[in-house]
Amino acid sequence: MSTTKTIIYGLYGDDDLLIDGVKQLRDRGIKINEVYTPFPVHGLDKAMGLKESRMSEFAFFYGALGLTVATLLTWYTMNYDWQQNIGGKPSFTWTENMPAFIPIMFELTVFFAAHLMSITYLILNKHYPGQKPQNPDPRTTDDKFLVEISDQNYEQVKEILIATGVEEITVKKIEDEKIN
Repeated sequence: MSTTKTIIYGLYGDDDLLIDGVKQLRDRGIKINEVYTPFPVHGLDKAMGLKESRMSEFAFFYGALGLTVATLLTWYTMNYDWQQNIGGKPSFTWTENMPAFIPIMFELTVFFAAHLMSITYLILNKHYPGQKPQNPDPRTTDDKFLVEISDQNYEQVKEILIATGVEEITVKKIEDEKIN
């Protein structure tokens, strides 16, 4: 058994027309799969009705993890594993010498937050190693904006896209075979 999936692409030349088009499509109940842009477009996330990102929560967690690792690392190396009397300051407790460890704690907090945020971003956006880019039109990397809509009434979507100033409309049909 095979099914046909129809994908409609609307190509815009201006970001203001894009936002207007996205708002009109959403107002008429048409679901937008994706929007491809050459640069971040302010207000597009709200126009598409996307949920607010939770990346800041991840950043806080990763920073706290880095601070914890730095604290444990400095305690382990200076107080447990390899105790030294540096500059006449004995290392009886970690808290007595903690001001000397602030640069290490700061650097590991930033290191963990930055690197783990990058990895999280790639995982959430499904950019795994060896994966081919999924950009349907290479012009969106230069100066065009593309709206992707699937499985909708073509005539209704076409009318809305034309009314909002779209430059080009492309329809792609994909055969999907399923074995039952």
